[in-house]
Amino acid sequence: MRCDAIWRNARLATLAAGAPGLGQIDHGLVAQSRGRIVYAGPANLAPALEAERDIDCEGRWITPGLIDCHTHLVFAADRSAEFERRLAGASYEEIAGEGGGILSTVRATRAASVAALVESALPRLDALIAEGVTTVEIKSGYGLSLEAESRQLEAARALGDRREVAIRTTLLAAHALPPEFAGDPDGYIDTVSREMIPAVAAAGLADAVDAFCEGIGFSPAQVRQVFEAACANRLPVKLHAEQLSNLHGAALAAEFGALSADHLEHLDAAGVAAMARAGTVATLLPGAYYFVRETQLPPIEALRAHGVPMALATDCNPGTAPLTSLLLVMNMAATLFRMTVDECLAGVTRNGARALGLHGETGALETGKWCDLAIWDIEHPAELVYWIGRNPLQARVWRGR
Repeated sequence: MRCDAIWRNARLATLAAGAPGLGQIDHGLVAQSRGRIVYAGPANLAPALEAERDIDCEGRWITPGLIDCHTHLVFAADRSAEFERRLAGASYEEIAGEGGGILSTVRATRAASVAALVESALPRLDALIAEGVTTVEIKSGYGLSLEAESRQLEAARALGDRREVAIRTTLLAAHALPPEFAGDPDGYIDTVSREMIPAVAAAGLADAVDAFCEGIGFSPAQVRQVFEAACANRLPVKLHAEQLSNLHGAALAAEFGALSADHLEHLDAAGVAAMARAGTVATLLPGAYYFVRETQLPPIEALRAHGVPMALATDCNPGTAPLTSLLLVMNMAATLFRMTVDECLAGVTRNGARALGLHGETGALETGKWCDLAIWDIEHPAELVYWIGRNPLQARVWRGR
């Protein structure tokens, strides 16, 4: 078989569906043609292969390229000054009352051009890429008007033109109440549902629709209206749910066949069961849990018992998770949530792909999927979860390149 590239003398963690553990293969190889995997498995079972590029991995480990399935990567300015004030004792409510908090990011983002948003996001994206990330989801949510949300999404799409990375975009207009709708959340949700979602869908700017279902966000009834509009415009949904309280948002998301419900610290048994029935992924965000000093753990044991796939992501955002390291996320998930090494690695590969509706295309070393690889200078996959501040990436391959 003629192909474009072969990676030999490698140990593989295939993360293939149905494989035990990580799908480990001690003497393996990966071959690709036209950006797709044509073989990933034991070297002694491979067909006869010839390639223009034949790479000796010298015993290194190959995993699927990492997937960050929940980020707010595109925004203007930061909130480090507010962080410093909170360390000195100021409350979030005090800062918000003075015009800070999310609305400070909204003001800065509304004032920024697409080009400026792209330039500010590139260093954050580059940090992810440097750790082997090959697919990134990017949400809007700091514009809160059709024009500004569209600019955020355009900037997110443009990042995929500037770097070799797959970008998925999500409309998160139902993130917070903009100042021009103060006191009128229903009016804003009408605008999101009747104007923003149809316009963004028609422009092809979003791959999904998200919302923030919380006491400081939007009610389940308001989220339902957003989801109905998304479905009417043939966009899948996902949800920020049960982060600070239990409003049964995860069950609502499952009712709509959501790709994922995210955060989930206050998720109850009924919500877990609903997600299991719907096949909705639980995307866990230990960086935000750490940064806001949360104490309520997500129900990991219940999610395991019901077979709910668990993804992990950075939640990179300026307010509650200024984090650009999926390797650190895995360590946090292991230490704070007591997730296993296998669960952590599946969370940033196979299950991350499922949370984006991309499990047929990426997230595992399987024939037919994109050749997105991370090649690591490690002796055991546990090192990817164990080390704090060490990046053992030796090479990153995106779509065969």
